[in-house]
Amino acid sequence: MSNGKDADAAENHSQMTLKECLDECMEALDLFLNNHFNESLEKLRPRVNDSMYHALIYATILEMQAMMTFQHDDISNAGNTMKCAQEVCQRFRRKSPGLTNKSGGDSLTEVQLHAEVCYAECQLQRAALTFLQDENMVSFIKGGIKVRNSYLIYKELHSFIKSHSCLKGPSHIHLEGGISFGIGAFNLTLSLFPPRILKVLEFAGFSGDKEYGLSLLRDGATGVNLRSMLCALLLLCYYTFLTFILGTGEGEVEEAESLLKPFRLRYPRGAIFLFFAGRTEEIKGNIDEAVELFEDGCKAQQVWKQFHHMCYWELMWCFTYKRAWKMAYFYADLLSQESRWSKAMYIYMKAAYLSMLPKDEARPFGDDEVELFRKVPSFKQKIAGKSPPTEKFAIRKAKRYKASCPVRLPVPVLEMMYMWNGFSMISKRPELTEGMMQTLVDAERILLDSPENDYSMDDRCLIHLLRGLCLKNQGHLQAAEESFKKVISCEKKLKYDLYLVPNSLVELGLLYIDQGRRDEAIKLLNKAKHNYKEYSMESRTQFRVHAALAKLKADHGEEEDTHM
Repeated sequence: MSNGKDADAAENHSQMTLKECLDECMEALDLFLNNHFNESLEKLRPRVNDSMYHALIYATILEMQAMMTFQHDDISNAGNTMKCAQEVCQRFRRKSPGLTNKSGGDSLTEVQLHAEVCYAECQLQRAALTFLQDENMVSFIKGGIKVRNSYLIYKELHSFIKSHSCLKGPSHIHLEGGISFGIGAFNLTLSLFPPRILKVLEFAGFSGDKEYGLSLLRDGATGVNLRSMLCALLLLCYYTFLTFILGTGEGEVEEAESLLKPFRLRYPRGAIFLFFAGRTEEIKGNIDEAVELFEDGCKAQQVWKQFHHMCYWELMWCFTYKRAWKMAYFYADLLSQESRWSKAMYIYMKAAYLSMLPKDEARPFGDDEVELFRKVPSFKQKIAGKSPPTEKFAIRKAKRYKASCPVRLPVPVLEMMYMWNGFSMISKRPELTEGMMQTLVDAERILLDSPENDYSMDDRCLIHLLRGLCLKNQGHLQAAEESFKKVISCEKKLKYDLYLVPNSLVELGLLYIDQGRRDEAIKLLNKAKHNYKEYSMESRTQFRVHAALAKLKADHGEEEDTHM
């Protein structure tokens, strides 16, 4: 940057004090949470080149939008905007490196401290965008370099504000909020990663302290500062999504509800909070209440259609749990027309729902599942050169319909529901599990009556795994154990669905944890972790193994690695 530009920036910044910048950004966030998305961006836009906070919040809102649309243009636009925001922050940072070097580390101004935390946050969010694009290793490494730099700044800031030399200016709560968000996000996120992925990220030997991360984020979310919303959203994602998709599927409903309460009162029509309220009801098994909240979320605003898509996705699953296949199909169809997240996945789900209907029942829109399954591979997308694991899975399963005489999938909807850990969603509602069990019994009868084919053994094992989950929900633990063991005993006979064995080991391990059979559980989880490679959705299974082992350690009071 030229000195002239630095001088201009400093001049502009002095015209609008740090406090005024922060106040205006708080107002913009308030608009955002009240569904006034465009007004929020308009309020920020005029100052994005001369105020680090305007630049950061503006880029953050674009990043949220990109995460929901998943459109390549939105992702790269958000990335470029975040990069510009980082350059704005850079102009306000101290020129010499480090916060506390001998030549006057104690004389860091308030503006310079805020510049450090904003700069670190830009790097963190740019890394998140890189990860968002794919679940693969290349993205992890690319993002990992940014993550590491950001991590080191937060670490230094954290020590610095704890020291006596840090003067507490009028905007100190925002600075503390920023550091709580950063350190909390790091500890929580790193605690979710299996060690082998951390190694690749060069975070070897550091596992993140989950509880410490959660407590910092809770402090951040309940305070009144610029990062409260970010802390709250990250926690809500963790409580209602990550614990399911990458965890052992307990979900932390009470925490989510107490966190949502003040936001629901303050923003009763806020689409984001209606969405998370719906997700919370879904986890509790209150499917009808969830449906109402997701529908409300769609009615609350018409500006950001991508919020609707998030709601449609959840509505699709809600109707799946109720076995209302045509309603679920309707939402999969809406998504396939409107959303770019994963066309292949939506088309696959449409076909899957149709295949659950009786042969003689009329298909909506005259669609035909065989035709749809055959189309799935043509919608494959490449994000950062790779297609997402869920999409690869759908494409692999749809291959069975390529043949002139297709071999039908027995329960494609229930299989995909398992991939998103939906069986733990219905565990609180016996009648929903009962319905799924009925579907599995019918599917097994059809399988037994059909002539043997190349897929017969894989299909039977899939039904054993899913039946085991239903039996576990119903409290028939001995029978559930036998179902999982049946799959494991067929390991050598499986031809295509190699994921069934490691996943059955994980499910059996989780069952043993519930029964207090700790040592047996650890043995099974370690077997799943080390003995299987190159199967569908492997990273997701590995995350779940890691979560189960970490939970066992925590329950046993074993010390995890120290936090930062």
